[in-house]
Amino acid sequence: MGWGRWPPPPSPDRRFERALASLRGLAVGDALGSQFFVPAHHPLLDRRELPPAPWQWTDDTEMACSVLAVLVSHGRVDQDALARSFAVHHDFDRGYGPAVNRMLRLVREGGDWRELAAGLFQGQGSWGNGAAMRIAPLGAWYAGDPEEAARQAEASSHTTHRHQEAVAGCVAVAAAAALAAAPQGPPRAADLLDAVVALVPHGAVGAGLRRARDLLGHDDVQAVAAVLGCGRRTSAHDTVPFALWAAARSLGDYERAFWETARAGGDVDTTCAIVGGVVAATSAGAPPADWLARTEDLPGWMPAGSRP
Repeated sequence: MGWGRWPPPPSPDRRFERALASLRGLAVGDALGSQFFVPAHHPLLDRRELPPAPWQWTDDTEMACSVLAVLVSHGRVDQDALARSFAVHHDFDRGYGPAVNRMLRLVREGGDWRELAAGLFQGQGSWGNGAAMRIAPLGAWYAGDPEEAARQAEASSHTTHRHQEAVAGCVAVAAAAALAAAPQGPPRAADLLDAVVALVPHGAVGAGLRRARDLLGHDDVQAVAAVLGCGRRTSAHDTVPFALWAAARSLGDYERAFWETARAGGDVDTTCAIVGGVVAATSAGAPPADWLARTEDLPGWMPAGSRP
């Protein structure tokens, strides 16, 4: 199957449905993954046993909700609206990093998000995984059009994460979700990663994705995570290649994707949020209904139709 030509874009209603499905997959991965944060040998993981409910989601889901809300209201990434939504809905207790916590507080108090984002980390901008963790629903919104998903993802990243590696990680996840959500069905794992690599600029994220492509046939999750990283350093290049390796191997099988990702340890809520958002963008990749029922509802400020 060729992946260079794309069908017409889906209707607005279909775009919302696909993005919402991805968001729900992201939220379940985030909320359940947060129960296993950091340890790679949690006894429940070894038994694939679910922890007690309810499972609360973190900043990953809260920010992803803003991404979808802005797409619904503007039809694209409006950076001012997105930064404003991040700031207005910012809940300090959701696990944000200190730099973003401070930035969003200042935006809420009237600060310019452009200056604040550009000034982080001595003017380098953040290279954290925060832009990538929230972006899968945007990719699903642009189902089958990874190029446009990449452009819109870059605009989204700049509102908080300006470093080229953070932008590359965000672009990679959005493109992967757009490919996974394609109306004609997702590509094979290797083809998906090849298509993502083609849209990502040269750098650490791109190099990691090429290694991920070469490791698709390896089943030792711990060994793969040792090579690619699993978010322990919370950087985009330490997070995205492994997450997309895991997602590409399990498109259409949410449970397998979650357990394989979580077993690596590290920044489990974020890796599982990315994987859950990409896998759930496929027509057969929804999380189990009982997992969704155990996960905290999406916030009440989301667009109509987002809540059960």
